Amino acid sequence: MRILVVEDDPATAEVVAEFLTDHLYTVDVVTDGEAAWEQAKMLEYDLILLDVMLPKLDGIKLCQRLRSHRNSIPILMVTARDTSTDKINGLDAGADDYMVKPLDLEELLARIRALLRRGGALSPPILEWGELHLDPATYEVTYSEQKLHLTPKEYTLMELLIRNGRRVLSRTAIVDHLWSFEGSPDEGTIRSHIGSLRKKLSSVGAPKDLIETAHGLGYRLKEPVGKL
Repeated sequence: MRILVVEDDPATAEVVAEFLTDHLYTVDVVTDGEAAWEQAKMLEYDLILLDVMLPKLDGIKLCQRLRSHRNSIPILMVTARDTSTDKINGLDAGADDYMVKPLDLEELLARIRALLRRGGALSPPILEWGELHLDPATYEVTYSEQKLHLTPKEYTLMELLIRNGRRVLSRTAIVDHLWSFEGSPDEGTIRSHIGSLRKKLSSVGAPKDLIETAHGLGYRLKEPVGKL
């Protein structure tokens, strides 16, 4: 899941981005409305966390612009002003939800999850691929009921693979989904994560080629045994 945080206060942006990253979201941060507009056109996001008071283009106008271009991405608007008028203006501009600073991070996380569920961005609770099971609610991955101990990046890569099944994921697609635009890795880093996942899967009895390499194209999961 990729979230765009639009916040001009560096301290707030850092705290929010770190918190969401710890909860396995891929987070990009921009500090003004125009930069957010360009970013939203360039990449596909699952949600925008949008401050109201921004330089160059404020949050209300940015929200209106996105909606006028038929962009239906969930928008959670944030402001330091706790008045009903501000809330009404934000919702009328097309925001899906509204929070007042200072942010309660656990409440923020709950609201983000609710918006993603409402927008249909989340798959059914347990993702399955043969004997491979992944629970997005607990971040637990098992193969044949044996738990895999994955790093956060390995988990997000495993989730991306299982959500896409037999669809080949190119390096570009993997980077776009799992890394912020400021931290794009090289080919060797992706190969390293794939290699580590394969070793951990193999250690619990999964086929060595459960993660297949489509040479020159990318990676995908092998068809489960017995699947029609």
